[in-house]
Amino acid sequence: MIRAALAFVMLAGPAAAATLDLPVGSVRAAEQLEPLGSYAVPTAPWTATDGIPLSAAEGRILREAWGVPGASTTLQLLSPLRAQLQQQGFRILLECETEACGGFDFRFGIDLLPEPEMHVDLGDFRFLTARRGSGDEAEYVSLMVSRSTTTGFIHVVSVVPFPVDTLADPQALVTSAPPDPDGEGSAAPTPAAPGTEPPPAADAATTAAAPAPVAGIGASDVALQLETAGRAVLPGLTFETGSARLAAEPAPVLEQLAVWLNADSSRTVTLVGHTDAEGSLSANIALSRSRARAVLDRLVADYGVSAAQLEADGVGYLMPLAPNTTEEGRTLNRRVEAVLTSTE
Repeated sequence: MIRAALAFVMLAGPAAAATLDLPVGSVRAAEQLEPLGSYAVPTAPWTATDGIPLSAAEGRILREAWGVPGASTTLQLLSPLRAQLQQQGFRILLECETEACGGFDFRFGIDLLPEPEMHVDLGDFRFLTARRGSGDEAEYVSLMVSRSTTTGFIHVVSVVPFPVDTLADPQALVTSAPPDPDGEGSAAPTPAAPGTEPPPAADAATTAAAPAPVAGIGASDVALQLETAGRAVLPGLTFETGSARLAAEPAPVLEQLAVWLNADSSRTVTLVGHTDAEGSLSANIALSRSRARAVLDRLVADYGVSAAQLEADGVGYLMPLAPNTTEEGRTLNRRVEAVLTSTE
């Protein structure tokens, strides 16, 4: 194991925040610091009537995404982290797995750093919220763990309250990167996920790693993207603003996806629709679901894919690939992605 400081060590104020030992080889892919901010802490699973119950927390907030080489199960990733938090005096407020959390609605209703730095398999994830202390002095840690076929992913949100007057000296907050396994300094940056460009380096005023856009891929690359990155944008499926209609001509990307699905009936994907930002969120979520459903229907009707291997949902304009301020950006944002949900 290597020790990684997952919250800031304070030179003035409360006692040092929680630290966790991560698996050997873990590399931080992205981080975001708010010296003084607020975080909506999930305290219960999503339900259709109440959504996700949230509790507001304020303080020094650190969000981190970590990559873990190997294909450990989500329980193997989460269990030692849970034990460490309990040993440090944290009480578990919420722990759930995939559908028990609320599935798709839970994952997209909580605060996570974006893909590809933090990948979440919608068919295999675990979430935990823990608290130490009470009232205005309460400290929170939230963990989301998931995996692809080759990599584990750990997302950590740490909230530590502290006196406002310590903000006068920004250097009072010190971060500690995990040591290199060879003992020669900080861990190397995480390589970009296959098919993506690495995120640009942040300047001194930037607190979060900029997400790398996931470009449309060639039809022959769909299987590779699904098996290595866990998701693939399906190119060639364009939608006009406000429309869920697919063109009648054959779609090579759907043929390739169908070949991959039909080769193994245990393979499953969720088709996720996306829109541009024109119109209300509720209308765009409904539209994006209709677009995903149109792709599902085409795969079943024209390419012989079993409906049992497919699900369809949509997130509206919440996960853009490009700014919606240009026509080119809006066109890129009107898309459908395939997200791998198989766990074997």
